[in-house]
Amino acid sequence: MSTLVIVESPTKARTIRNYLPKDYRVEASMGHVRDLPQSATDIPATVKGEKWAQLGVNVDADFEPLYIVPKDKKKIVTQLKDAMKGVTELILATDEDREGESISWHLYQLLKPKIPTKRMVFHEITSDAIKKALKNCRNIDDQLVRAQETRRILDRLVGYTLSPLLWKKIAWGLSAGRVQSVAVRVLVKRERQRRAFREGTYWDLKAYLQHQKAAFTSQLVTLQKTKVATGSDFDAATGQIIAGRKVVLLREAEALALKERLTGKPWTVTDIEERPVTRKPAPPFTTSTLQQESNRKLRLSARDTMRIAQNLYEQGYITYMRTDSVHLSEQAISAARDCVEKLYGKSYLSPQPRQYTTKSKGAQEAHEAIRPAGSSFRTPQETGLSGRELALYDLIWKRTVACQMADSRQTQITVQLQVEDAGFRSSGKRIDFPGFLRAYVEGSDDPEAALEDQEVILPPMKVGDRPNCTNLEAIDHETQPPARYTEATLVKTLESEGIGRPSTYASIIGTIIDKGYAQLVNNALIPTFTAFAVTDLLEKHFPDIVDPSFTSKMEQTLDDIATGEAKWLPYLREFYLGDKGLETLVREQDSQIDATKARTVELENLDAKVRIGKYGPYIEVENGNGVVTASIPKDLTPADLDPKKVEVLLRQKTEGPDQVGRHPETGEPIYVKIGAYGPYVQLGDKTEENPKPKQASLPKGQSPENVTLEMAVGLLALPRTLGVHPVTGGKIQTSLGRFGPYVVHDQGKEGKDYRSLKASDNVLTISLERALELLSEPKKGRSSTNSKSKAALRELGAHPEDGEPVNIYDGPYGPYIKHAKTNVSIPEGQSVENVTLSAALELLASKASSAKSTRKTTSKTTTKTTRKSTTTKAKSTAKSSTTTAKKQGRKGE
Repeated sequence: MSTLVIVESPTKARTIRNYLPKDYRVEASMGHVRDLPQSATDIPATVKGEKWAQLGVNVDADFEPLYIVPKDKKKIVTQLKDAMKGVTELILATDEDREGESISWHLYQLLKPKIPTKRMVFHEITSDAIKKALKNCRNIDDQLVRAQETRRILDRLVGYTLSPLLWKKIAWGLSAGRVQSVAVRVLVKRERQRRAFREGTYWDLKAYLQHQKAAFTSQLVTLQKTKVATGSDFDAATGQIIAGRKVVLLREAEALALKERLTGKPWTVTDIEERPVTRKPAPPFTTSTLQQESNRKLRLSARDTMRIAQNLYEQGYITYMRTDSVHLSEQAISAARDCVEKLYGKSYLSPQPRQYTTKSKGAQEAHEAIRPAGSSFRTPQETGLSGRELALYDLIWKRTVACQMADSRQTQITVQLQVEDAGFRSSGKRIDFPGFLRAYVEGSDDPEAALEDQEVILPPMKVGDRPNCTNLEAIDHETQPPARYTEATLVKTLESEGIGRPSTYASIIGTIIDKGYAQLVNNALIPTFTAFAVTDLLEKHFPDIVDPSFTSKMEQTLDDIATGEAKWLPYLREFYLGDKGLETLVREQDSQIDATKARTVELENLDAKVRIGKYGPYIEVENGNGVVTASIPKDLTPADLDPKKVEVLLRQKTEGPDQVGRHPETGEPIYVKIGAYGPYVQLGDKTEENPKPKQASLPKGQSPENVTLEMAVGLLALPRTLGVHPVTGGKIQTSLGRFGPYVVHDQGKEGKDYRSLKASDNVLTISLERALELLSEPKKGRSSTNSKSKAALRELGAHPEDGEPVNIYDGPYGPYIKHAKTNVSIPEGQSVENVTLSAALELLASKASSAKSTRKTTSKTTTKTTRKSTTTKAKSTAKSSTTTAKKQGRKGE
C-alpha cells in the first residue's frame, strides 16, 4: 500500500514529509490548480462565442462558474495525475481555511480519484500535529467550498462588471473590487478631511522646576481657574475654537506677557493624586493584529508580513497564519508558561493560565491564534533564522509568551501646582511591577528600553511644598490634520468595520498600490487623484458598492453561507440580476455618466480643474488664449494641491521655466522645472540639435524656490569623483539615485560597493574622507541583498538541467527568481505564492534567450552603426525623444 499526499507548496511538502511514514509520497499543487479565466485567451473555444464567457460566470445558468486550468498549471496537473498511478489512497492536506478547502475540492474534481480519498487538516507542521491529523481525517466540507466559491463569483461579478465602466469613463487599466473599492474610499475620505482641515494656533507655557535637587517639568492647564485651550478645543473645519467651549486661548503676545508676569513668583504644590493602574497583556496574534504590529514595529507591508509568515508556517516554525481567533490550545498555554518561568521566574507568571476568546461574530477560519509551533517553544536564538524571518518570529514569540505573564502594576501620579492665578500640572508614572512588559511592549522592539521610557519619575512632594522654577518657556502649537492611514491603521479600520477578511487585506492593499490608487510614502498610504475620481464616480452612481455597512452585511451573508444559514443562489440572483442588481444598475448608469465629468476631480477652493488623462493627472485652466494644461507631479497629493501650487505649475507652462542663471563654463541657461516626477534642473534648451538636455533631480526635501546657481551647477555635474580608494585604487564617486544620495566605490572585477549618505551629509560637498568612513561601515538594508547569505522566500526545486536550486528571493526592486548566476524579476501582478517551477524555468529561459539575441544583434550591427549619417542619427534621436515624451506624458513644459 502507498499513499499520495497533496499540499500547496514544495516547502510545506518537504517539512511534512519528515513526519509521515516512509510509504507516503508528498507532492505540491503550487496553489490553485483551477480558476476562472483571467483573459480572453484562457476561454475554451467551445464557449468563446457566449456573451457570458468573458465574465467567466454563466449568470443565466444558476451562476455556473467557468473553471479552467491555467497554462502554467497544466504541467503540474499532469504530474499529479501521474503521481496517482499505483497509489491506494489519496490525502488532500491543503490549508485548513476556506481557500485550502477550495483547493482540495478543485484537486478532487480534476484528479477524479477512484481510490479512497481523505481530507487532512492541521494547524501547525509538527510531528504531533501531523500524527493527530492522520488519525482524524474527514471528508471535504461542501459548505466551506460553496462559501468560498460564492465569494469568488461575487468578486468576479463586481470586478468584471464595474472595471470596464471605469476604463470607458475614466482611464484604461483601472479596477473596482468588492472590498478594494471600499478601502480606497476610506483613504479618500481621510484625504478629503485633510484638505478641508483648517489650522489653528495656540500658545502655552512649560515650566522647568526643581525640588530636592531633582528636576521635572510642568504644563500650564488653567488661567484664573479657566481651562487653557489645547488642540482638542479647535474645530478642524474652521481652525477656530469650537463654539460653546469655555477656554482661554493664548496668543503669542498673551503667552509672553504671562511668562514675564510669572517669572520669579513663588510656586506651590496644591494637590497630589496617586492612582494605581493595572495593565493586562494583549491577546496572541490574529492575522489582522500581526499585520498591524509588524507594520508598526518592523515596517513590513501587509503583503510582506503574510509572505514571511507563510514561509515560517511551511517550515514548521509557527502555526497557521490565516486566523481570526485569539484562542490558544492547552499545549500552547503550557509551552508559553514554561518559557515565562524559565526566562523570567515564577513571579512573572499570571496566577492562572490566560485564555482569550474571539469577540467578532464573523471570526472563522482556523481555531487557534498565531503562535510558535510545537509543544515547547524555540526561543528566537534557537531557530537559526535570520533577517526578516527572525524578526517576525521574534515578534510572534514575544507576544505569545507575554500573554501568559502577570499584569503590569503601575502608579499614575498627578501633581497640581499654582503660581499666582495660573495652574500647572505635572504627570508621572511609576512602574511598581513590570509583569508582561519585561517581554513585550506594543510598538517597541526593545522591551527593556521601552520600560525605561514608560517610567516618568517625579521627585517626592507633598501639598504645600514650594519647588523652584529654573526656567519658564512660552511654546507655540499648531493643530494637526487627521493622520493619513498606514497599512496598520487601515487594516484595523477595515476589520473594525467588518469589511473583507483579514486574510485578504495583504492582497487588497497590494492591489490598491499596484493599480495607482495610493502611494506608500514614509509608511503612509496617500490616495492619488485617480482614487478621488474613481471614488467620486462610485459614490454618485453605485453608493452601495462603497458603503462600509453594505459591504459588511455582504461579508456576514458569505459567513452565513459557510454555516448553512443562508442560501448562495438566491443571494447571487438578487445581488446581480435583481431590480436593483449590479447588472441592471451598470446598464442604466452607463448612459448617464458623462466621461468628461468622471475624469474631473472636484476640489473645493480651487479654480483650476483637475483631470485624469492618459498619462496621469493634470491641471486645466482657461485663460485669454484658450485652455492651458500642466502635469501634476507624482508626489503632489490632492490634500496639498492649493492655488499657490497651481499658479507655479501654470506659470512654468505659460511663461516658461524659472532660470537660475547661466552655466559658468558653457554659458547655457540653467532652468528649474517641475515635471511628472518632481522638481529638477535642466542645462540648456531642448532643440533639434540638443533633444535631450542634461537634467538632474533635486534632492528630496529641496524646494525649487531655494535652488541657487551654485547648487544647480553642482547637481548637473553629478556623479562627482571624490578620489581613489587608498587600498584598491578604485574610483570613489557620489551621486543621486532612486533611493537618494549615495557614494560608490568601483572595485573593478569585484563590482561596485554602494552606501547611502546620512541625513547630515551633502551630496555636493561630501569629502573623500567622509566617503571612506561611510564605505567602511557594514552594509544595511537594501545593500545587503546577497542571496547567498539570506533565506529564500520560496524554494521552487532543482533545475532539470544542472540540478542547481531555483529559488525566489526578496530584492530591492521586489521579489525575483534566481538560478545559479541568473536573476529574473517576477512579472508584475503575479504573486510569489503562485509562481511554479515550470513558470520560473520559462522566465529564466526567456531571459537567457533575450540576452543571446541582444549579443548577436549588437555584434552584427556594430559595423553598420558607424556608417550611419549624421542626419539619420538626428532623425532617430528626435523620434526617440518624441516617443519618450509621449510615454512620460505632460511635463508642464
